[in-house]
Amino acid sequence: MAGELCLLFLLLLCGSTVSEVQPLYQPPSEALDFGFVPAKTYDTNAYYEPGAIGILFRIVHAFLYLVQPNYFPQDLIKKLAQQKFGSVPGDYQKPENVVLTLQGIYYEIGFLICAALGILFVLLLPLVGLCFCMCRCCDNCGGEMHQRQKKNAECQRGCFATTLFVASLLISIGVLFAYAANQHLTSQIRGARKLMSSNFKDMRIFLNDTPGQIDYLVSQYNTTKKKALYDLNNVGLLLGSRVQEQLGKEVRPALDSALTMAGAIRETKEALENVSVSVEVLQEGTDKLHANLTEVKGHLMNTLNDSACTAAQATSICNVIRNSFNQLNINANFSRLPGVSVQLVKVKEVLKIDLSSLVQKGYAAFNDTPDLVLNQTRNILSDIKNVLEAIGSNITTFTKMLPVHKVLADFTIYLTQGEAYVQDYFPLVEQYDFYRWLGCLILCCMVILILLFYYLGLLCGTCGYDKNATPTTRGCVSNTGGNFLMAGVGFSFLFAWALMLIVVVTFITGGNMEKLVCEPFEDKTLFKLLDTPYLLNRHWKYYLSGIILRNPEIDLTFEKVYSDCKENKGIYTSLNLENLFNIHEFLNVSMYAEDVTHKIKHISVNLSSIVLLDEIGKENLLDFSSSGISEINFAAYLSEINKSVTKVDLLSFANDLEARADQLPKGALENALKGHANNIRMIHNQQVVPLEQAMTVKKYVRARSTLNQSIRLLQKTSSELTGKVKNVISAVDAAQLLINNNASLVIVQETKKYMDTIIGYFEQYAEWVKESITMEVATCKPIANVVDTAVDIFLCSYVTDSLNAFWFGLGGCSVFLIPAIICAVKLAKFYRRMDTEDVYDDVETMPMKNLENGNNGYHKEHLYGIHNPIMTSSAEQW
Repeated sequence: MAGELCLLFLLLLCGSTVSEVQPLYQPPSEALDFGFVPAKTYDTNAYYEPGAIGILFRIVHAFLYLVQPNYFPQDLIKKLAQQKFGSVPGDYQKPENVVLTLQGIYYEIGFLICAALGILFVLLLPLVGLCFCMCRCCDNCGGEMHQRQKKNAECQRGCFATTLFVASLLISIGVLFAYAANQHLTSQIRGARKLMSSNFKDMRIFLNDTPGQIDYLVSQYNTTKKKALYDLNNVGLLLGSRVQEQLGKEVRPALDSALTMAGAIRETKEALENVSVSVEVLQEGTDKLHANLTEVKGHLMNTLNDSACTAAQATSICNVIRNSFNQLNINANFSRLPGVSVQLVKVKEVLKIDLSSLVQKGYAAFNDTPDLVLNQTRNILSDIKNVLEAIGSNITTFTKMLPVHKVLADFTIYLTQGEAYVQDYFPLVEQYDFYRWLGCLILCCMVILILLFYYLGLLCGTCGYDKNATPTTRGCVSNTGGNFLMAGVGFSFLFAWALMLIVVVTFITGGNMEKLVCEPFEDKTLFKLLDTPYLLNRHWKYYLSGIILRNPEIDLTFEKVYSDCKENKGIYTSLNLENLFNIHEFLNVSMYAEDVTHKIKHISVNLSSIVLLDEIGKENLLDFSSSGISEINFAAYLSEINKSVTKVDLLSFANDLEARADQLPKGALENALKGHANNIRMIHNQQVVPLEQAMTVKKYVRARSTLNQSIRLLQKTSSELTGKVKNVISAVDAAQLLINNNASLVIVQETKKYMDTIIGYFEQYAEWVKESITMEVATCKPIANVVDTAVDIFLCSYVTDSLNAFWFGLGGCSVFLIPAIICAVKLAKFYRRMDTEDVYDDVETMPMKNLENGNNGYHKEHLYGIHNPIMTSSAEQW
């Protein structure tokens, strides 16, 4: 069956395309969506919660830890198994085996001591009971029906009754524990059928879903192939764009710089025109302003030649005004600036050739790269498509070679037979469990019978006890209580040893099962023991790999398989099934990379038909660089632009003139000077200050601003104009050289990356298959559930815990029967009717007895005229 198991898991490999060789370049392939592997959830919940009885189980575990605190004897068991201890007569006498025996005794010392005490109990209790019975028949050991009267009799009776009640109560708790454990085991075994059915159902799902999962893995190869073929069919858009992008790193900046230079030519022409027009406007404005200021100076001179200026008070003021005449002149003179007409003519001549159009032609030619690449790589890409198609064909062919359905059918038969076997024999298990339950119930009933006698004895004795009655005159109820107690003692001697014998047997069995199986299974020490090399088979290093993989040298352990299945990993990973059959030679995509690379080397694409900028465009750029823009005297222009329009602020001059006129005597001279001041203000407001009413002033200001901007633009453009033009031409020539001579190399490199991108789709598929097989395909959670169900739940939680709880409760009952027997025998003397009692003739000599007459049961029969009989004793009746 192991062979079929191996073959079953081989089918999982059919979807694996994991490559062992990673590509040097990992392209940013588009993430493919393979969907989700179809899978069903498993129903079995291999977790058991015992409920309230779990408290009892934990108490038993704590007790077992006190009895056996040693760790799991892994090394000891290994040595015993490897040496085959006891298989040869005389082995026990060998020194090494003596040491192993002593180690085993040391490990089991707690169990041995407890078992020895239990056996001692079993042997001594019947013997003590026999001696006790014979003693009582001889009127000893309380067999004499006579009770000695003591002053502390009431205290003794109370202590014995209390102790017996507490002991009975503890025995009741113990029998309750035993009964609960008995019922728990029976109820869990009855419910185990559903748990086993759930495990079989999960195993059936495991087998039935695996083919569909494998088919899904294989079918998703089409998703990868479709994406790869799409990229190949759009090679012009994808590969051509990549080639264009790489070449464009040099081509586009070169064309952009040429296009920028074409725009600079147009801007230069506009700037030269603006300079020419602005200079004319400014010359016109300054000339008019000069004429007006000259006229104002003439009128002002005539006024100062008036006789009034010869007066003593006006002479000095008129002289000051005469000396300030030279300030009434213009400051900026634009008529002296050189013209730019020569440069403007040359630039206009350059613009007769549309450089922008030539550059756009270069852009258009370069943008046709994808079509050129597509047309020149059709044959090579067709061969590459055939290579990729071969991968899918190999996967399909290999999948058909695997006997998937036959293997699954065989396993389904085995599973069906196993399920039928369990269903047939499980009623027999339930029947045997009923016998066990009935036997345990009888044991509990034995204890309950003893308890019944003790409780009835306490009840009747306590309720029927009359402290005023003498031992010989006690009532029937009290006497019955004492008889019940003695009956309980008798049954204790009859049953206690049998109970303890059963406790010892179940204690040894259940305790060692817990310490040697359940605890090491929980902490996985048991798996480590089973994984010990050469333990289960002296010729195999790893037993599990020897059975499943037929190679005992492969590191496959029980612990790894169980842990992986517990985490619901795929059985392909859990059982290392890649060691059974290597299908990478069929499905490894990297094996085709050599052929693809060889074909890529033969790709040759000629892009020499692409012309970025012809000779006319280059000559046009050179003509622009020699247009003479750099010869313009920009300093002269900027100097005149930065000057103020007049040498003095006319408004300040007018205010000063008016202030001096106010210093003159009142008269025509003062009024004339103030009139001239107003004229100067008018000239300032109309020709110097940009007023809205004076359009000529606006025009003057706009021309001045335009001239400033244009001169600065020309200055910026002219700086190293020749070098810039040469750089643009050099960049265009370098880009053209790259296209003509190195394009094929770039195409090969980009084609390699392009093919790596396509192969990356298959690598994605391989990685997805690997992850799916590891975590989703044939997840082996049902196998871990079967192990947990058989060992952790059924063997440990159901059987072992219940068995241990049963002997723990029954053992407690047996132990507490000893103090109960002692107290019951002592207490019966205070409840049973005695045949004789203590008699005191001398009343005077016993004053305390007289005082206590009746209260403590002392009865002096001669005081009532009754003859005192001689004290006799008779055999006690049980």
